[in-house]
Amino acid sequence: MATDGTSTAQRDHPGRSPRQLARPRRPAHLARLILLGTGLAAYSWVVAAAVPFSRGAFVGVVIPGAVLAAIAYARPPERIAPPEELDIAGMSYWVIVLVAFFEWEASAWRDNSWPWHPSFTNLIDPLMGPHLIKSAAILVWILAGWALVRR
Repeated sequence: MATDGTSTAQRDHPGRSPRQLARPRRPAHLARLILLGTGLAAYSWVVAAAVPFSRGAFVGVVIPGAVLAAIAYARPPERIAPPEELDIAGMSYWVIVLVAFFEWEASAWRDNSWPWHPSFTNLIDPLMGPHLIKSAAILVWILAGWALVRR
């Protein structure tokens, strides 16, 4: 086999010098993650300042939802084969928890959330009061949406 004096890496990546090939891509990837994280944190901080049920709060929720919906539509995930059998015990625990939560919310809504039977929203409102906690909750919500889209 004859060689022309070039390394395998140079043949595989024409136009790049060996110094460019040897340089790891990690710092650029890390810098992009830091920039993206900073941008998401700033976005969460701004959206958390919006008055609840205002136009600003609505737009602050619609923008990430639309972006994630566009990503999910443009890059649909691969189909995962269904399991051969369903774990009934494990699924029943989740169904019981979800049914109990929805019953709690529905009965609180029906009874107009009396103080002795508050809805989940009434219990969470005092915790979501501080701006920092509200910003963190919005950031977690966006990241959870991203995790669902990535899956």
